[in-house]
Amino acid sequence: MRINSRNCRLVAKKEFKGLINEKTIVLALLLQLFIAMFSSFLLVGLASMYNPDAMSKYSKMKYPIAYAGETSHLYVKLMEDPNLIVYPMELSPAVSALSERQLAAVVWVPRNMEETMNPMKVTIYLIENDIQSGIVSAKLKSVLTDYETELRDARSDRLTAMPVEMRMPATNPAGDFYEFVYGVLIPLLVFMPAIISGALIIDMITEESQNKTLETLMSTPVSFTDMVWGKILAAFLLVPLQAGTWMILLILNGIYIGGFIEILMHISIVAFILILIAATFAMRYRERTNAQFMFSIATVVVLVFALSIPMNSGNIIVRLATGSIGTEHMIVLLPMLAVAMGLSYFVTMYSSRLAQKL
Repeated sequence: MRINSRNCRLVAKKEFKGLINEKTIVLALLLQLFIAMFSSFLLVGLASMYNPDAMSKYSKMKYPIAYAGETSHLYVKLMEDPNLIVYPMELSPAVSALSERQLAAVVWVPRNMEETMNPMKVTIYLIENDIQSGIVSAKLKSVLTDYETELRDARSDRLTAMPVEMRMPATNPAGDFYEFVYGVLIPLLVFMPAIISGALIIDMITEESQNKTLETLMSTPVSFTDMVWGKILAAFLLVPLQAGTWMILLILNGIYIGGFIEILMHISIVAFILILIAATFAMRYRERTNAQFMFSIATVVVLVFALSIPMNSGNIIVRLATGSIGTEHMIVLLPMLAVAMGLSYFVTMYSSRLAQKL
Protein backbone atom coordinates (compact mmCIF):
# COMPACT_ATOMS: atom_id res chain seq x y z
CA MET A 1 0.00 0.00 0.00
CA ARG A 2 1.50 3.30 -1.09
CA ILE A 3 1.25 6.23 1.32
CA ASN A 4 0.79 9.75 -0.03
CA SER A 5 3.24 11.89 1.97
CA ARG A 6 1.50 15.13 0.96
CA ASN A 7 -1.83 13.91 2.32
CA CYS A 8 -0.13 12.77 5.52
CA ARG A 9 1.35 16.23 6.02
CA LEU A 10 -2.05 17.86 5.45
CA VAL A 11 -3.69 15.61 8.05
CA ALA A 12 -0.83 16.20 10.51
CA LYS A 13 -1.13 19.96 10.04
CA LYS A 14 -4.88 19.77 10.70
CA GLU A 15 -4.31 17.74 13.87
CA PHE A 16 -1.70 20.18 15.17
CA LYS A 17 -4.21 23.01 14.88
CA GLY A 18 -6.84 20.93 16.66
CA LEU A 19 -4.55 20.22 19.63
CA ILE A 20 -5.19 23.73 20.95
CA ASN A 21 -8.79 22.72 21.67
CA GLU A 22 -7.73 19.62 23.61
CA LYS A 23 -7.86 21.01 27.16
CA THR A 24 -6.54 17.82 28.78
CA ILE A 25 -3.47 17.76 26.53
CA VAL A 26 -2.84 21.49 26.99
CA LEU A 27 -3.05 21.18 30.79
CA ALA A 28 -0.66 18.21 30.75
CA LEU A 29 1.80 20.18 28.63
CA LEU A 30 1.55 23.21 30.90
CA LEU A 31 2.15 21.03 33.98
CA GLN A 32 5.30 19.53 32.46
CA LEU A 33 6.41 22.98 31.32
CA PHE A 34 5.98 24.33 34.85
CA ILE A 35 8.03 21.48 36.33
CA ALA A 36 10.80 21.89 33.73
CA MET A 37 11.00 25.70 33.96
CA PHE A 38 11.08 25.83 37.75
CA SER A 39 12.88 22.55 38.39
CA SER A 40 15.47 24.16 40.66
CA PHE A 41 12.72 25.69 42.77
CA LEU A 42 10.53 22.58 42.80
CA LEU A 43 13.48 20.29 43.47
CA VAL A 44 13.40 21.05 47.18
CA GLY A 45 9.68 20.37 47.54
CA LEU A 46 9.60 17.28 45.33
CA ALA A 47 12.71 15.81 46.95
CA SER A 48 11.04 16.18 50.35
CA MET A 49 8.41 13.68 49.19
CA TYR A 50 11.08 11.44 47.66
CA ASN A 51 13.19 11.47 50.84
CA PRO A 52 12.08 13.72 53.73
CA ASP A 53 15.32 13.05 55.63
CA ALA A 54 17.25 14.88 52.92
CA MET A 55 15.49 18.14 53.85
CA SER A 56 16.59 18.22 57.48
CA LYS A 57 19.81 20.09 56.80
CA TYR A 58 17.95 22.85 54.96
CA SER A 59 15.50 23.58 57.76
CA LYS A 60 16.58 26.41 60.06
CA MET A 61 13.55 26.26 62.35
CA LYS A 62 13.72 25.32 66.02
CA TYR A 63 11.22 22.54 66.65
CA PRO A 64 9.54 22.21 70.06
CA ILE A 65 9.68 18.70 71.48
CA ALA A 66 8.75 17.18 74.83
CA TYR A 67 11.07 15.03 76.93
CA ALA A 68 9.25 12.56 79.18
CA GLY A 69 10.58 9.92 81.55
CA GLU A 70 13.91 9.44 83.28
CA THR A 71 16.45 12.26 83.12
CA SER A 72 19.56 11.02 81.30
CA HIS A 73 22.49 12.23 79.29
CA LEU A 74 20.21 12.05 76.24
CA TYR A 75 18.26 14.95 77.72
CA VAL A 76 21.45 16.99 77.87
CA LYS A 77 22.30 16.23 74.25
CA LEU A 78 18.80 17.19 73.12
CA MET A 79 19.07 20.47 75.02
CA GLU A 80 22.40 21.19 73.32
CA ASP A 81 20.98 20.69 69.83
CA PRO A 82 20.43 24.16 68.25
CA ASN A 83 17.51 22.88 66.14
CA LEU A 84 15.37 21.74 69.08
CA ILE A 85 13.53 23.39 71.97
CA VAL A 86 13.09 20.78 74.70
CA TYR A 87 10.29 20.91 77.30
CA PRO A 88 10.36 18.44 80.23
CA MET A 89 6.81 17.05 80.51
CA GLU A 90 4.84 14.05 81.62
CA LEU A 91 4.08 11.56 78.86
CA SER A 92 0.28 11.89 78.77
CA PRO A 93 0.05 15.71 78.48
CA ALA A 94 2.99 15.67 76.05
CA VAL A 95 1.20 13.27 73.70
CA SER A 96 -1.97 15.37 73.95
CA ALA A 97 0.00 18.49 73.03
CA LEU A 98 1.52 16.61 70.10
CA SER A 99 -1.90 15.60 68.80
CA GLU A 100 -2.89 19.29 68.90
CA ARG A 101 0.31 20.14 66.95
CA GLN A 102 1.68 22.23 69.80
CA LEU A 103 4.76 19.99 69.71
CA ALA A 104 6.71 18.45 66.86
CA ALA A 105 7.69 15.26 68.71
CA VAL A 106 7.72 13.52 72.08
CA VAL A 107 10.74 11.58 73.37
CA TRP A 108 10.01 9.08 76.14
CA VAL A 109 12.84 7.47 78.10
CA PRO A 110 12.12 4.61 80.54
CA ARG A 111 13.39 4.81 84.09
CA ASN A 112 16.83 3.47 85.04
CA MET A 113 17.64 3.25 81.36
CA GLU A 114 21.36 3.94 81.54
CA GLU A 115 21.95 1.60 84.48
CA THR A 116 20.30 -1.45 82.98
CA MET A 117 22.28 -4.25 81.38
CA ASN A 118 19.60 -4.79 78.76
CA PRO A 119 19.39 -2.96 75.43
CA MET A 120 18.10 0.57 75.90
CA LYS A 121 14.83 1.56 74.31
CA VAL A 122 13.77 5.14 73.55
CA THR A 123 10.26 5.77 72.23
CA ILE A 124 9.59 8.73 69.91
CA TYR A 125 6.06 9.93 69.14
CA LEU A 126 5.51 11.79 65.85
CA ILE A 127 2.54 12.96 63.80
CA GLU A 128 1.74 10.35 61.15
CA ASN A 129 2.08 11.18 57.43
CA ASP A 130 3.56 14.62 58.01
CA ILE A 131 6.54 16.17 56.18
CA GLN A 132 7.59 18.05 59.32
CA SER A 133 7.73 14.73 61.16
CA GLY A 134 10.21 13.49 58.58
CA ILE A 135 12.45 16.51 59.18
CA VAL A 136 12.18 16.28 62.96
CA SER A 137 12.88 12.54 62.92
CA ALA A 138 16.04 13.19 60.90
CA LYS A 139 17.22 15.76 63.45
CA LEU A 140 16.43 13.41 66.34
CA LYS A 141 18.19 10.60 64.51
CA SER A 142 21.39 12.65 64.45
CA VAL A 143 21.24 13.23 68.22
CA LEU A 144 20.37 9.60 68.94
CA THR A 145 23.20 8.35 66.75
CA ASP A 146 25.72 10.45 68.69
CA TYR A 147 24.21 9.24 71.95
CA GLU A 148 24.39 5.63 70.79
CA THR A 149 28.08 6.05 69.97
CA GLU A 150 28.76 7.39 73.46
CA LEU A 151 26.88 4.49 75.04
CA ARG A 152 28.82 1.96 72.98
CA ASP A 153 32.08 3.49 74.19
CA ALA A 154 30.87 3.54 77.82
CA ARG A 155 29.76 -0.10 77.63
CA SER A 156 32.74 -1.40 75.71
CA ASP A 157 33.95 -3.33 78.79
CA ARG A 158 30.82 -5.50 78.58
CA LEU A 159 31.76 -6.86 75.18
CA THR A 160 32.71 -10.52 75.13
CA ALA A 161 33.96 -10.44 71.54
CA MET A 162 35.90 -7.87 69.57
CA PRO A 163 33.59 -6.17 67.04
CA VAL A 164 34.61 -5.98 63.39
CA GLU A 165 35.61 -2.47 62.43
CA MET A 166 33.61 -1.15 59.48
CA ARG A 167 35.00 1.65 57.36
CA MET A 168 32.11 3.16 55.50
CA PRO A 169 32.80 5.56 52.64
CA ALA A 170 31.96 9.20 53.20
CA THR A 171 28.45 10.09 52.11
CA ASN A 172 27.70 12.88 49.68
CA PRO A 173 25.04 15.25 51.10
CA ALA A 174 23.87 15.95 47.54
CA GLY A 175 23.33 12.25 46.82
CA ASP A 176 19.58 12.35 47.44
CA PHE A 177 19.13 15.21 45.01
CA TYR A 178 21.33 13.49 42.46
CA GLU A 179 19.20 10.34 42.67
CA PHE A 180 15.98 12.33 42.49
CA VAL A 181 17.01 14.45 39.49
CA TYR A 182 18.44 11.65 37.36
CA GLY A 183 16.38 8.76 38.70
CA VAL A 184 12.96 10.43 38.88
CA LEU A 185 12.70 13.95 37.43
CA ILE A 186 14.42 13.51 34.05
CA PRO A 187 12.82 10.11 33.21
CA LEU A 188 9.43 11.50 34.26
CA LEU A 189 9.67 14.54 31.99
CA VAL A 190 11.10 12.54 29.09
CA PHE A 191 8.75 9.54 29.15
CA MET A 192 5.58 11.52 29.85
CA PRO A 193 5.33 12.94 26.29
CA ALA A 194 5.61 9.41 24.86
CA ILE A 195 2.72 8.11 26.99
CA ILE A 196 0.61 11.21 26.32
CA SER A 197 1.16 10.89 22.56
CA GLY A 198 0.07 7.25 22.69
CA ALA A 199 -3.19 8.27 24.37
CA LEU A 200 -3.52 11.21 21.99
CA ILE A 201 -3.41 9.13 18.81
CA ILE A 202 -6.36 7.09 20.09
CA ASP A 203 -8.46 10.24 20.43
CA MET A 204 -7.36 11.43 16.99
CA ILE A 205 -8.42 8.22 15.23
CA THR A 206 -11.56 7.33 17.17
CA GLU A 207 -12.99 10.84 16.88
CA GLU A 208 -13.38 10.34 13.15
CA SER A 209 -15.76 7.44 13.75
CA GLN A 210 -17.53 8.92 16.76
CA ASN A 211 -18.07 12.29 15.05
CA LYS A 212 -19.29 10.59 11.84
CA THR A 213 -16.61 12.36 9.78
CA LEU A 214 -14.87 9.24 8.50
CA GLU A 215 -17.25 8.82 5.55
CA THR A 216 -16.71 12.43 4.53
CA LEU A 217 -12.96 12.03 4.79
CA MET A 218 -13.03 8.87 2.66
CA SER A 219 -14.77 10.80 -0.14
CA THR A 220 -11.70 13.01 -0.51
CA PRO A 221 -8.38 12.04 -2.14
CA VAL A 222 -7.07 11.28 1.37
CA SER A 223 -7.14 7.53 1.94
CA PHE A 224 -7.79 5.86 5.28
CA THR A 225 -4.13 4.85 5.49
CA ASP A 226 -3.02 8.43 4.73
CA MET A 227 -5.33 9.65 7.47
CA VAL A 228 -3.93 7.19 10.01
CA TRP A 229 -0.31 7.98 9.20
CA GLY A 230 -0.98 11.72 9.19
CA LYS A 231 -2.32 11.46 12.73
CA ILE A 232 0.59 9.22 13.75
CA LEU A 233 2.99 11.84 12.37
CA ALA A 234 1.30 14.61 14.37
CA ALA A 235 1.40 12.62 17.60
CA PHE A 236 4.98 11.50 17.01
CA LEU A 237 6.43 14.96 16.30
CA LEU A 238 5.16 16.18 19.68
CA VAL A 239 7.50 13.81 21.52
CA PRO A 240 10.98 15.07 20.49
CA LEU A 241 9.62 18.62 20.53
CA GLN A 242 8.39 18.29 24.12
CA ALA A 243 11.25 16.17 25.44
CA GLY A 244 13.84 18.46 23.84
CA THR A 245 12.15 21.54 25.31
CA TRP A 246 11.98 20.02 28.79
CA MET A 247 15.66 19.06 28.72
CA ILE A 248 16.70 22.50 27.49
CA LEU A 249 14.77 24.10 30.34
CA LEU A 250 16.41 21.72 32.83
CA ILE A 251 19.83 22.67 31.46
CA LEU A 252 18.95 26.35 31.84
CA ASN A 253 18.09 25.57 35.46
CA GLY A 254 21.65 24.37 35.98
CA ILE A 255 21.03 20.61 35.69
CA TYR A 256 23.64 18.77 33.63
CA ILE A 257 22.29 16.47 30.93
CA GLY A 258 24.70 14.49 28.81
CA GLY A 259 23.79 12.67 25.61
CA PHE A 260 21.07 15.14 24.59
CA ILE A 261 20.68 13.82 21.03
CA GLU A 262 20.95 10.18 22.09
CA ILE A 263 18.18 10.64 24.66
CA LEU A 264 15.93 12.15 21.99
CA MET A 265 16.67 9.18 19.74
CA HIS A 266 15.73 6.63 22.40
CA ILE A 267 12.58 8.38 23.59
CA SER A 268 11.47 8.95 20.00
CA ILE A 269 11.71 5.24 19.19
CA VAL A 270 9.90 4.32 22.42
CA ALA A 271 7.17 6.86 21.63
CA PHE A 272 6.87 5.64 18.04
CA ILE A 273 6.32 2.06 19.23
CA LEU A 274 3.70 3.15 21.79
CA ILE A 275 1.93 5.31 19.20
CA LEU A 276 1.78 2.43 16.70
CA ILE A 277 0.35 0.10 19.37
CA ALA A 278 -2.23 2.73 20.33
CA ALA A 279 -3.15 3.35 16.69
CA THR A 280 -3.76 -0.38 16.21
CA PHE A 281 -6.18 -0.49 19.16
CA ALA A 282 -7.91 2.68 17.92
CA MET A 283 -8.48 1.13 14.48
CA ARG A 284 -9.57 -2.14 16.01
CA TYR A 285 -12.20 -0.77 18.43
CA ARG A 286 -13.06 2.66 16.92
CA GLU A 287 -14.32 3.65 20.35
CA ARG A 288 -12.26 5.76 22.71
CA THR A 289 -12.99 4.07 26.06
CA ASN A 290 -12.26 0.49 24.94
CA ALA A 291 -9.19 1.53 22.95
CA GLN A 292 -7.75 3.54 25.85
CA PHE A 293 -8.39 0.64 28.24
CA MET A 294 -6.62 -1.87 26.01
CA PHE A 295 -3.77 0.56 25.37
CA SER A 296 -3.31 1.08 29.11
CA ILE A 297 -3.06 -2.66 29.69
CA ALA A 298 -0.66 -3.08 26.77
CA THR A 299 1.48 -0.20 28.02
CA VAL A 300 1.79 -1.73 31.48
CA VAL A 301 2.70 -5.13 30.01
CA VAL A 302 5.27 -3.63 27.64
CA LEU A 303 6.83 -1.45 30.35
CA VAL A 304 7.03 -4.30 32.88
CA PHE A 305 8.68 -6.53 30.29
CA ALA A 306 11.05 -3.78 29.14
CA LEU A 307 12.05 -2.75 32.67
CA SER A 308 12.83 -6.36 33.55
CA ILE A 309 15.71 -6.21 31.08
CA PRO A 310 18.89 -4.70 32.61
CA MET A 311 19.70 -2.69 29.47
CA ASN A 312 16.27 -1.09 29.11
CA SER A 313 15.47 2.34 27.72
CA GLY A 314 14.77 3.84 31.15
CA ASN A 315 18.13 2.72 32.49
CA ILE A 316 19.91 3.90 29.34
CA ILE A 317 18.29 7.34 29.42
CA VAL A 318 19.38 7.81 33.04
CA ARG A 319 22.93 6.76 32.16
CA LEU A 320 22.96 8.99 29.09
CA ALA A 321 21.79 11.94 31.18
CA THR A 322 24.60 11.37 33.69
CA GLY A 323 27.16 10.75 30.92
CA SER A 324 28.02 7.28 32.24
CA ILE A 325 27.44 5.24 29.07
CA GLY A 326 29.11 5.15 25.68
CA THR A 327 28.08 3.82 22.28
CA GLU A 328 26.84 0.55 23.79
CA HIS A 329 23.39 2.11 24.01
CA MET A 330 23.10 1.37 20.29
CA ILE A 331 22.79 -2.32 21.19
CA VAL A 332 19.31 -1.52 22.50
CA LEU A 333 18.43 1.21 20.01
CA LEU A 334 18.88 -0.92 16.87
CA PRO A 335 16.54 -3.79 17.93
CA MET A 336 13.95 -1.23 18.99
CA LEU A 337 14.23 0.39 15.57
CA ALA A 338 13.62 -3.01 13.96
CA VAL A 339 10.51 -3.49 16.14
CA ALA A 340 9.26 -0.04 15.14
CA MET A 341 9.72 -0.86 11.44
CA GLY A 342 7.84 -4.13 11.86
CA LEU A 343 4.96 -2.39 13.61
CA SER A 344 4.91 0.28 10.90
CA TYR A 345 4.45 -2.37 8.23
CA PHE A 346 1.70 -4.02 10.28
CA VAL A 347 -0.18 -0.72 10.83
CA THR A 348 0.01 0.05 7.11
CA MET A 349 -1.33 -3.35 6.10
CA TYR A 350 -4.01 -3.33 8.80
CA SER A 351 -5.25 0.15 7.83
CA SER A 352 -5.35 -0.89 4.14
CA ARG A 353 -7.42 -3.93 5.02
CA LEU A 354 -9.85 -1.83 7.07
CA ALA A 355 -10.12 0.72 4.27
CA GLN A 356 -11.49 -1.97 1.96
CA LYS A 357 -14.29 -2.69 4.44
CA LEU A 358 -15.33 0.93 4.84
